[in-house]
Formats: sequence, structure tokens, C-alpha cells
Amino acid sequence: MTLSEQEFAGRRVVVTGATRGIGAAIARRFAAGGASVTVTGRSAANELAPGIHLVQVDSSTLEGAAALAATVSAGGPVDILVDAVGGSSSRGGVGDLTEDDWMAALQANLLAAVRLDRLLVPGMVARGSGAIIHVTSIQRRLPMSWSLPYAAAKAALTTYSKGLATELASAGIRVNAVAPGLVETEAVLGRIARRAAEEGLDESSARDSVAKDLGGIPLGRLGQPAEIAELVAFLASDRARWITGVEYVADGGTMRAL
Repeated sequence: MTLSEQEFAGRRVVVTGATRGIGAAIARRFAAGGASVTVTGRSAANELAPGIHLVQVDSSTLEGAAALAATVSAGGPVDILVDAVGGSSSRGGVGDLTEDDWMAALQANLLAAVRLDRLLVPGMVARGSGAIIHVTSIQRRLPMSWSLPYAAAKAALTTYSKGLATELASAGIRVNAVAPGLVETEAVLGRIARRAAEEGLDESSARDSVAKDLGGIPLGRLGQPAEIAELVAFLASDRARWITGVEYVADGGTMRAL
């Protein structure tokens, strides 16, 4: 038996926004470790690995969060909760952004986590253990003008995560955050394709151009969803049982400030 094969055996895990991208990689990692994993998504997943179950709801809404919590709580308290739902849509500068743009960003990138935590934390408190991981973003420290609502919402999520960690520590619940940099997801690949078409670039040059928006990547490549998933799995595992209230950056060196 290797470390990754059974380290989450018997654990019940919930990962939001996990039918694709980073969330899907996180779900697969926990399932590979023996966990029973429930994921959410607004649409059906193309294929789910063994041990992964889909609840098809929009977890960024109050109704979706309530439906998810009711479904998973029927089986008892959740051991690990990963709030990975989120996303950004490029709409130009602040003058182009509408009230709906701001509210959509806050709903998906902040309030979705707040609501689901509020619904599932009581079960963890009653049992006296649990781990919560919030997926934030390096944009909370490197805000781009074309995704300012997203960056602001992720900054708020980081602050909320820190405060929640302090509140829940005495109950035996650990709360941490992971801030990915530029990761090779469907959304990022779509951005690269659009950049290539708009500027007449080949794919390699378009990748470099997108990476330069955030100041470049010293390690020279985009991250992989599985690499973020490995960090999340570590923080949720018993190997990190004395770590709480921390945000870990995984960005290939993009963030240069201390």
C-alpha cells in the first residue's frame, strides 16, 4: 500500500465546481486515495472516476448550496470540504462592469463557499474534526483590470478563510486556502486560443503572452490541475494536522513579493 492509495479511505469528501478543471483534478485525487467523493456542477460530467458521485446543482446559489448540503448530510458529517467553485469572465475595465458582473463574481467566488461552509460546518463541529480548503487565486494579490470582480472576491475569500480558521480551530477543524497561478484548465486554454487568434500568434507565443499578463512564470510553463490537487490533498490529510489558517501559493514562481 502506497501513501496515496488509502490515505483517505473511509473519508467523505465534497468538492464544489468539480466537473472540470482544478476541481475535477482535486476530486480524482481524493478518490484515488480511497475517499468517497461528492462533486457538484451545473452540468453533467462527461465521465466520473470510481468513487465520485455528482450532485447536479449550481452551488453558487443559495438554493443549490442547500440542496447539496441536504444530500450529503443525509449520510452523516463530511470529513473534508473543498470549496473550488468559481470563475472569471473578462468584461473590460471598471467602467464596463455592471452590477450583475459584480454580483455574479461575489456569488461564485465568495458567497458559494460561505454558504456551504455554514451548512456543513455544524456536522464537523459536532464530531470534533474536519478539514476545509478554499481555492483562492494569486489574482487576489495581482488584480487584473479585466477581472477585477474576480480578484476582489478571491481576496475576500482569503480573509474569510483566515477568520474561519481561527474560529474553528478549537473545534478540531482545520481551514486552509490554496492560491493557484496560471493553470492549464479549459478556461485558460480558451483564453490562449483567443489570444492566438486576436494577435496572430502560434500557440507557444500565445501561452507566453497570457503568462506575461501576470508577470510571467519563472518555472517556464503553466501549472497542471493535478499539481494543485496534490497540494490540496496534502493540506486535507493527517500529514498537515498542525497546519491551519494558511494560504499556500502554487504559481510556478509568478508571485515574487514576500
